[in-house]
Amino acid sequence: MAATEQRTDPKGTSASKLNETEIRSLRYISLLIRLIRYLTPHWRLLSLAVVAMLAYSATIVAMPWTVQLAIDNHIASDSLDLSDLAPVVALFMAVALAQFVTGYIHKLALVFVGQQMIYSVRVDIFAHFQRMPMSFFDHNQTGKVMSRIQNDVQHLQELTFILIISLANLIGALGIVVAMFFLSAPLAAITVAVVVVMVPAMSVWQRLARVPYQLIRQAIADVNSRIQENISGVRVVQSFSRQQRNIDGFDKANQEHLDENLWANRYVAGLMPTVEGLTAVALALIVVVGGGMVLDGTLQIGIVVAFALYVERLFEPVQQMTSQFEQLQKAMVAADRIFELLDVTPESDDAAGEPPPVEGRIHYQVEMFRYGEGPIILQDVDLAIEPGETIAMVGPTGAGKTTMAALLLRLYDVVDGRVSVDGRDIREMSRDALSGRIALVPQEPQLFSGTVRENIRYNTADATDAQVMNAALAVGAHGFIEEMEDGYDTELQERGANLSIGQRQLISFARALVADPQILILDEATANIDTETEQIIQKALSKLLRDRTAVVIAHRLSTIRNANRIVVMHQGRIVEQGNHDQLIAASGLYANLHAQSMG
Repeated sequence: MAATEQRTDPKGTSASKLNETEIRSLRYISLLIRLIRYLTPHWRLLSLAVVAMLAYSATIVAMPWTVQLAIDNHIASDSLDLSDLAPVVALFMAVALAQFVTGYIHKLALVFVGQQMIYSVRVDIFAHFQRMPMSFFDHNQTGKVMSRIQNDVQHLQELTFILIISLANLIGALGIVVAMFFLSAPLAAITVAVVVVMVPAMSVWQRLARVPYQLIRQAIADVNSRIQENISGVRVVQSFSRQQRNIDGFDKANQEHLDENLWANRYVAGLMPTVEGLTAVALALIVVVGGGMVLDGTLQIGIVVAFALYVERLFEPVQQMTSQFEQLQKAMVAADRIFELLDVTPESDDAAGEPPPVEGRIHYQVEMFRYGEGPIILQDVDLAIEPGETIAMVGPTGAGKTTMAALLLRLYDVVDGRVSVDGRDIREMSRDALSGRIALVPQEPQLFSGTVRENIRYNTADATDAQVMNAALAVGAHGFIEEMEDGYDTELQERGANLSIGQRQLISFARALVADPQILILDEATANIDTETEQIIQKALSKLLRDRTAVVIAHRLSTIRNANRIVVMHQGRIVEQGNHDQLIAASGLYANLHAQSMG
């Protein structure tokens, strides 16, 4: 029985591999079909490239034919008259000129089409990223995502170029085969027989080389990810003297990339000599067999010379395809990775119409929430917030406070339960409409490249200069902005590096105020600022929170004493509610947290 199982298992494995190969081939075909969508807008330019390519292929076939005419009709004749060569030489020069012009046109047209395709793909990917669920960014490193946008997209141009050039080579090869059979069927049969031997060798080699090229793309993504992490976190790296350990980690990732490249190039190095060897075999057979036929008087010498040129031109496309196979494999893997990314389902945002004006009433009814398959973050949360009320959320790290803010912003959607604004489930509101009514001031202020003015009106593009200035005045940012070199038109460095943390946070407050939201979320907005700046912000908060519903998340309990209500969270549940004095009197978790902060 065991022996029978052992005999049948390999067959099952072989069938499995065969199915896997077929599936992969169908996958590649589907990738090419999807790429056509990016080529069709440029069909005129692509048509020009194809027409020029066909003309170019015709010149490849015509060139050895003109040589055969010159030899057999003039040079090898008994009465050689050089003046008779003039028409043939003129024909040869005309074919050579046509080959140059058509080759230039079709390659230049392909470059233009390829660049336009790259542009369109990058725009689509960037737009797709804007709609991706937060869970995607939680599980994908920034460097690896950027590798797909930069490196993988760039390889798509190579894919288009290689495919069109390969099509040109294929058409040229078919034309050469037809011409060879027209000149001499026996010699053509010999040449085709050598080509037939090459096909299975190419097929085996392609199957072996596919895996290492897939691993190369993964390895370079890891290299890019490590570069991005170390550059963005360079201050932390240097402050903890992690340079050597990070260098070692990068060296390991870079070594893996090197190993995969060397592995793939072993196949490249082995295939090229095989193609060249078969080319030499074909030439030798043509010389031997064709020479014998010339001596027998059954074949003209010009045909043998033309066949030698045809063999070179027939195997030259094969050699080109072999040398380009590395780029082709990289491009196909890159296309697979790009469309895999585009196939990630974005957040649904199919809510139609604008919601009515927001009063600011919020109701959390969350039975359970977790990030993906992770641990439960929120459970049995039922919290109603009245319009104009300022709610402070406090609790130990990991209690679920920031998750409450993320759910209100629809960065994540509740599965078990609902979050409503003015009685309407926010999943029924479009994100654009919701973001116009809710503003967030995070713990780590995110500033973008551009001027101070552009950063303040980041979420309100139509805000006037007067509104920008009034918002800055209200939060106490106008003074330091005016002292900057170009005032509100000062260009900010990456992530606002030419500002202090407190100044960056004040600009975030001004950004929230100029948007004039009905609901405001402050996620530990005063956690990283000095006492003096905190006093400025506390004054600004009285204006910022006036007539607005506010959810304030804070570790500094001194900043939320004046909140209408304090909600205390622990392990994803609400364990206490009340004002400061009531909670202190209750001697519960809040009282302990307050005592620790005062100690």
